[in-house]
This record gives sequence, structure tokens and C-alpha cells, in this order.
Amino acid sequence: MTTLSPIGWREYIALPELNIPEIKAKIDTGARSSALHAFAIAEFERDGQTMVRFSVHPYQRDSDRVIIAEAILCDRRSVRSSSGAAQLRPVIQTIVELGGQRWAIELTLTNRDEMGFRMLLGREAIRQRFLVDAGNSYIQNPQQQIQTDFNEE
Repeated sequence: MTTLSPIGWREYIALPELNIPEIKAKIDTGARSSALHAFAIAEFERDGQTMVRFSVHPYQRDSDRVIIAEAILCDRRSVRSSSGAAQLRPVIQTIVELGGQRWAIELTLTNRDEMGFRMLLGREAIRQRFLVDAGNSYIQNPQQQIQTDFNEE
């Protein structure tokens, strides 16, 4: 039997292929897919491949910092939001880093400006890798706990 590493209901993760060194993610076992806050989403062609370029505000309540990223467009999927509305979203594949592990995940891109977290890490992304401790935060990066407790939601 494999022992799964614990993670809290929120953790800082990295998306190195998108040049995002850290972003606070809500670990959302109620969501099948993962979602990243993105805006100014534009599709384009490069070498016969459909790409997507988008901007990200990696930090909550900070619209000054912007990261512009590009990725191959893998799919477009209808995703039902927490409010029940269906939305057709672009889907990309990228690497995520958490707890000393790196692995590929699929991410939907959507505007999460009104949401509390810029990133949701859904159950498909954490399946068979981590065990979620819903009563704790930042288990994989406890130094972040001290820095973020003062300006939480």
C-alpha cells in the first residue's frame, strides 16, 4: 500500500511551464477539473498547432502583477461552474509542482476575478498523489502560513 502525502485545503503551487513560480490554490475535491484564472485569452496558430495566449494575475487582490503565458490548446470543454452555469473553456496541459512532486495536469482557463482563489486544483490532478486534510492549510509549504495569515479573505 502506498502512503499518500497530506496537503491542506489550500496550498501554494508552481506552474513552471507558464512562468508562474507560485500561486495560491484551493484544493477542490468537489471539482473534477482544475481551473486557472486567465483573461485576455486569445487563440492563434504556430507551426500548424492551435495555441492559446493568456494573462494571469497570480496573486489575489493584486491586478498590477501580470504574467503572460502561452500553451498548446488541447481542447475546449463545457464546464459547469459552482453557480450551475455551463461555460465553454479552453483546456491546456501543463506541469504543476507541489510537495516536491512534478506532474502534468489539464487546466481550464477562465476568468476568476470574482473568486477567492486564482487557481483550483481539482480531484483529477491530485488523485493517487495526495490525501487532503480539510482542516489544515499549507501543509506542503508551512512557511507560507505565516506570510498569508495576515491578509486572508
